[in-house]
Amino acid sequence: MILPLQGLSVVEGSAFVAAPSGGMTLAQMGAEVIRFDQLGGGIDYKRWPLSEDGASLYWNGLNRGKKSVVADLRSPEIQSLLSELIANSGNFLTNFPAKGWLSYEKISEQKPDVVMVAITGSHDGTTAVDYTINCAVGIPSITGHPDDPRLVNHSLPA
Repeated sequence: MILPLQGLSVVEGSAFVAAPSGGMTLAQMGAEVIRFDQLGGGIDYKRWPLSEDGASLYWNGLNRGKKSVVADLRSPEIQSLLSELIANSGNFLTNFPAKGWLSYEKISEQKPDVVMVAITGSHDGTTAVDYTINCAVGIPSITGHPDDPRLVNHSLPA
């Protein structure tokens, strides 16, 4: 099998759909993707659907093929170590707010030529996830049964 991104290293800090999907695709193409999360799991770590033993099928599906680092992201020492990891990798994929230690300006102090992809969902740079975007574009109004006027918030990741 040809893995065109073999040898590429990417650090991922993300939640929900867009950035984890990007990281998963990079990993499937051969990149080493190292994901970092807060102790206890990311904000979507227990997102439905769950297996009988409580594991998130959603979480496991979007994180196939990635390496993982779990730490106290509020710790300045951990932030410094993760910043160094990002700088050593040279590539950072995120949909977290790009501010503070996760800002391009801060990361590029250590690695001026860092490649950072910050996926945002709203024009003002804030994040948006499927259940907010679905409502914003009218998905609940066009799903459901034709004879039932109630809105249905569909589970389509958008």
